[in-house]
Amino acid sequence: MDERLRQAVGGEEAYVVGGAVRDELLERPVIDLDIACPAPAEAARSYAGLAGGAVFPLSDRHGAWRVAFRDGRTVDFTPLPDGIEADLGTRDFTINAIAIPLAGGEPVDPFGGRDDLEAGVLRAVSPQIFADDPIRLLRAARLEDELGARLDEETERLARAHTELVTSPAGERILGELIRLSLPGFRRLDGLGLLAPLGGSLEKLDRAEGVETPGFSLICVFGPALDGYPVSNCLRRQARTVLRAERPPDASARSLHRFRRATEPWSREALAYLGANDLLAALEESRASDPPEPLLRGDELGLAPGPEIGRLLELIAEERAAGTISTREDALDLVHRDRST
Repeated sequence: MDERLRQAVGGEEAYVVGGAVRDELLERPVIDLDIACPAPAEAARSYAGLAGGAVFPLSDRHGAWRVAFRDGRTVDFTPLPDGIEADLGTRDFTINAIAIPLAGGEPVDPFGGRDDLEAGVLRAVSPQIFADDPIRLLRAARLEDELGARLDEETERLARAHTELVTSPAGERILGELIRLSLPGFRRLDGLGLLAPLGGSLEKLDRAEGVETPGFSLICVFGPALDGYPVSNCLRRQARTVLRAERPPDASARSLHRFRRATEPWSREALAYLGANDLLAALEESRASDPPEPLLRGDELGLAPGPEIGRLLELIAEERAAGTISTREDALDLVHRDRST
């Protein structure tokens, strides 16, 4: 354990809690830490000074503070008003309700979380976990997905009894869970009755198979409904491009050029979404045959700046892709003929 953490809490009772403990017990990489201690603001400021991180309040309501580092790591300091067992009793699943004393010693495990970890069981700490924080409905499916665990019978019953709450959390929190799901994770979410209320469907989920572009599974699951979530600008552009794409009429060079012009850099994803993987080899061949330089530049057309230059350059590019022209002279002749009609 980082000695600076012990120094930051000043000898007060403090514990590492939550997912960091779970992941350490599972021998998974531990990136972020959650420290429960009596004075989180003071401890966070002290640790930021010792470790060189940026400190800021994480939750005014709950009194939590965060120290963030340039490499993406975070250390959260949360209050410990009523002792560690009371703190663990407010957590979601038993595997996340284990604490390790910062000063050293045996883990505090009042709910049998280590046994559930070994058994691969995801068990609610209390019957109120989903009512207290509905994001735990999505977290249940996500943890099953990531850890290869399974909800115990009673916890699954509780989740199904609270499905109407799944849309309650802020969009950012919902998206944070959804974006971490694998394809089987989405199927499990649907099986629990949690996907449809969020606007999702499994109808096109299989089209995300084999496509590793971040966020593409969200496009396949949510389609136009994804526009209602606070996704990144890049993912929003990708979704709109993919969703408005039309299947090329054939595998000709001209058709693929037009398709790529409308969909790049997401042409492969657009084909997958359209169920047109039979055109994938032709698409890759089209990409591989892209010339390194254009036949003409806009300033060589002898025209005033404006949209006409862009139209002519695209005409040249399409005819070149289709194989009807191949030289600068061909391109100039094409422009002359087009401008003469």
